[in-house]
Amino acid sequence: MIMNEKIKASEVRLTGLNGEDLGIMPTKEALALAKKHKVDLVCTTLMSSPPPCRLIRAGEAKTEAQQARKQERAPKVKEIRLTPQIEDHDYETKRQQAERLLSGGDAALLVVRIQGKEGERAKALLEALVKDLRAFGRPKTGIQVSGKQAAVQLDPL
Repeated sequence: MIMNEKIKASEVRLTGLNGEDLGIMPTKEALALAKKHKVDLVCTTLMSSPPPCRLIRAGEAKTEAQQARKQERAPKVKEIRLTPQIEDHDYETKRQQAERLLSGGDAALLVVRIQGKEGERAKALLEALVKDLRAFGRPKTGIQVSGKQAAVQLDPL
């Protein structure tokens, strides 16, 4: 995103603070208008001539750029492995790790390794984790117990 004095085009197509079209004007005039209103002049794309620019309140441009970057990035699925005999402290650590992943926009795949007759215990552990993480993500599928593992994928809200 190109802002204020970094815009090198001689003319810009300007859009006002409330979305009104202000037409094509020289870049210097647009910068003077932005300074007069104490806002930023932001160029949205350089693919057209003259480039479209907007007047945006100071600080909003950065948050808008961060939102665009977040939406641009495809969410990844990160796996978190657990065992049915997990201690309370380790459980909290894994829960916090899953919270960080989900609030960062990535999906979390919670996998519990099963040995012997631990299937019900593993399912109960995953149900508790899903319940604790309800504020950060929702299950994509139900809890799947198959062979030597039980798994559930949580997608971010």
